[in-house]
Amino acid sequence: MPASIIRDNKSLFARYEELVAGDIVVGRIRLRTSEEGLITDLIQRGIHLVPSGLSQLCSRSKVLQAQLLKKFMGPGTCVVHDHHDMQRLVGQFRDNEPLVCKLDRANGGTGIFRFPSIEDVYTQSMLGSLDYPFVLQPFYAGCRDVRVVMLGDVREAYERHNSKNFRHNLHFGGTSRSWPLDPELQELCERIMNRAGFPYAHLDFLVNADGDFWLSEINLRGGLRGAELNQGDYLAQVEKIHAGIVDGLCEQQQESRGNNPVF
Repeated sequence: MPASIIRDNKSLFARYEELVAGDIVVGRIRLRTSEEGLITDLIQRGIHLVPSGLSQLCSRSKVLQAQLLKKFMGPGTCVVHDHHDMQRLVGQFRDNEPLVCKLDRANGGTGIFRFPSIEDVYTQSMLGSLDYPFVLQPFYAGCRDVRVVMLGDVREAYERHNSKNFRHNLHFGGTSRSWPLDPELQELCERIMNRAGFPYAHLDFLVNADGDFWLSEINLRGGLRGAELNQGDYLAQVEKIHAGIVDGLCEQQQESRGNNPVF
């Protein structure tokens, strides 16, 4: 029997219990935070998710990104799950060292905060002003902000800059300009994407004075402000990538049935 292919959330949840191993769910699944365990259930049942379940979970959580992709991020990046982590970290950062806190599920630069010291982070977290979990890292002064869009053969990079704010996000008044996307940077993006199962991605990097690229964030979808790519072309390319993955899965299933004939 050919695989069932589900392409929208309504159909997914209407047929959720009917799905069997080999069936395919195409497109990002819309879930509330308390429902994310359903992705694990689908994977456990052998149902293929396009894009992958891991990439969908990573896109939803900066904390998960920092746990899986820490080696690609700036030195000192860590995850704070609770007050026990916070107490431990008080002794690991210098008291006068500025830090950046990233709230787990905030986007568009709205969940990024700079603190003058670890004591300030400690105070705010212990008083309940910072919700656990969150990502904590040193404030890397003087870094440039580069976004790379990786959509199969369609690839683009551009720098975002704001001279008045440490957030270079364009929602905070920054400007953009093209950035050279050389083979070395593309290879780095591919390594990061492969580690977290991303078939395509928006990747944000901090670039220090030595030219080192540190991953800041990765997402299946991000804003296109500042990019040459328009929304229509972006969506068409995503659909093309999805179709290629689905075709590959169907071919694998056909080959598997051909190698195991039923008499």
